[in-house]
Amino acid sequence: MFEVEAKIRVEDLPKIRARLVQIGAISPISSDQRDAYYNHPVRDFGMTDEALRVRYEDDRCTVTYKGQKQIGKGSRTREEFNVAVESGEIMEKILQRLGFRLSAEVRKHREEFALETAHVALDIVEGLGSFVEIEVMAHEQVNDAEKLIERIKGDLGIEGDHIPQSYLELLRP
Repeated sequence: MFEVEAKIRVEDLPKIRARLVQIGAISPISSDQRDAYYNHPVRDFGMTDEALRVRYEDDRCTVTYKGQKQIGKGSRTREEFNVAVESGEIMEKILQRLGFRLSAEVRKHREEFALETAHVALDIVEGLGSFVEIEVMAHEQVNDAEKLIERIKGDLGIEGDHIPQSYLELLRP
């Protein structure tokens, strides 16, 4: 499974939220998220362009591995695997016992809307500001996913360049 995503810095989240409702997006799910990123004991994920994350979101916890980014026409595509875990704290202890090191944390408030086969997230990221992420999961048809992202971006009146970096990369000096 591949995640095809476009991230754009925005100034007016309420305007985009109103437009999402107007065009029929399914009601948002709001959450506060804390992402704990881990680095491999013998290779630097920053150098290999991978990510291993433990995400705490309300009463849920998910472990995610993301493969190397492939930059498309303004979108970012990467292989992604997710698994729900019963206890993030225990999962983090397991990772630490295996030699993985906590490298950073990212905290954000997210409102996530469903629109067609896409997810549109309105994010307020501590230390960075406001962003919109438009994400489509694709098996193989990455071009179709990129076209859908561009159409939704236009429907929402979002302008600006796509940001290929993750929030983690943007927060690092």
